[in-house]
Amino acid sequence: MKLYMVSLGPGDYELITLKALKALQTCDAICIPTKSADNSFTRSMTYKIVKKLMDEYGFEKDIIPMYTPMKFKTDDWQRQVDIIEDSFKKYDSLSFVTLGDSAVYSTVYYLLDIIKEQHKEVYENSEVIPGVTSFSHASAKVKKPLCVGDSSFIIRPLHKRKVPFTTVYMRPKIGMTTDKIKEKNDIYTFENLNYKGETILEHKKEKVDKYMTLFIDFHNRNEQI
Repeated sequence: MKLYMVSLGPGDYELITLKALKALQTCDAICIPTKSADNSFTRSMTYKIVKKLMDEYGFEKDIIPMYTPMKFKTDDWQRQVDIIEDSFKKYDSLSFVTLGDSAVYSTVYYLLDIIKEQHKEVYENSEVIPGVTSFSHASAKVKKPLCVGDSSFIIRPLHKRKVPFTTVYMRPKIGMTTDKIKEKNDIYTFENLNYKGETILEHKKEKVDKYMTLFIDFHNRNEQI
């Protein structure tokens, strides 16, 4: 049993990562969200991307429609989780696809929250595959950086003034202490990601000893503002 949560990128099928492509090529079936109640894909950008990838790279997979009305209701997420769970009766591996990057305003983590609670085995055998974000792509289009030097950038939902937030701390200097980082929520330390000596700590390391270190203070999803 294997569940891939696959990020497809910002609408251009050529911006999918190799890891995401391999997941689609090796899984048994692909779960594709659709806003159409009849499970059609006429208006689905997600389906068009997957179809282009299958055509260009010469593979075919069973497609499982996932009606997603985008109303942010628990019943809708539960229905999708039920479809995933039921699909494992027929398939050994599934890919659930999402536009952009799964880490940013994605359905993926609503589903994983439910799966973690109701289907622990599926959760433990799941893998989230990141992708290119829309704002990273937009930055590249106009050749302007989101941040450079010691600047930073902020992502905010436009419809609210006050929101909970996750903070990413980057570009540390070796030997510096982290006492200036005030833990607000759920902080992790990441060292040498994808390189030799990769370490992930579920706390803030008190001193930086590797240049490739970043800290993420994840916001509390139950926090109300």
